[in-house]
Amino acid sequence: MIIKVLGTGCANCKTLERHTRQAVAELGNGAEVLKIDDITEIIEYKVMRTPALVIDEKVVMNGRVPSVSELKDIIHQVGKNR
Repeated sequence: MIIKVLGTGCANCKTLERHTRQAVAELGNGAEVLKIDDITEIIEYKVMRTPALVIDEKVVMNGRVPSVSELKDIIHQVGKNR
């Protein structure tokens, strides 16, 4: 599983990256977390608001920062539906 955090570096983007890495560590599922801050690459995902979360090339959330607990649920659900 590859998880991408899209954002140019604002406080919310940094928080989402930190929460995502914590959620992945707590889940222990071996997912790879990448931080994408290149605006051209972010635009390719057609995201209107950042931060955004992409799991296995599918945008699953944007425009807000969920809690670590909610992120764990999101990651678990996507993993189940693979």
